Amino acid sequence: MWIALSYASWGISIVLALWMLYDWFKIDTTFSEEVLTSSREGDLEAVAEKHRI
Repeated sequence: MWIALSYASWGISIVLALWMLYDWFKIDTTFSEEVLTSSREGDLEAVAEKHRI
C-alpha cells in the first residue's frame, strides 16, 4: 500500500514539474521581456493609494 502511494506521489510530482516547464516555455515564447517585467499593477496601486503624513 505505502509503496503504491509512494509511486503515485512521485508520478504526480513528475507530471506537475513537466507542466510547469511547459507553461514556462509557453509564457516565455508568447510574451516579451518588457511585458513580463512591467509593473503596471504597482503603478496603478500607488496612484490609487493616498497616504497622509
